[in-house]
Amino acid sequence: MHENPYDEMLGLMRSAGRAEQSPVASVGTVVAPPPNLQVSYNGILLEPAETYISEYLLSGYTRHVVGATSFAGGGSGDAAYESHNHPVDNDETWTDTLRAGDKVAVLPILSQDERGRSKREYMILDKLVRPDRRRF
Repeated sequence: MHENPYDEMLGLMRSAGRAEQSPVASVGTVVAPPPNLQVSYNGILLEPAETYISEYLLSGYTRHVVGATSFAGGGSGDAAYESHNHPVDNDETWTDTLRAGDKVAVLPILSQDERGRSKREYMILDKLVRPDRRRF
């Protein structure tokens, strides 16, 4: 009995297509917050060693802010309380982080280990909320 050569070729094409398929972002749930981040994603538990996370989601993230406050005035009518603003030029450090139960955007990626072998890792892109800020 002879195998159909087209079946074999189609199988190779399907395998190659799957390997080149673009990853799709999905929703995961934080099980444990950073620094020992664990995220439940598609039935598996992602561990810190296989994840990357946006730096601003980590407690202690600092950014420099430059600008000015909005104009506002006091109610007494005195000249000292006229509408005015204040310059802003300082560092802002975030003290909160992800919490257990938070939903996050997870993007699977392929990377290489130190031996050049492909391995699956995951990017935690951002915390997700509904437009009305209720949890889902």
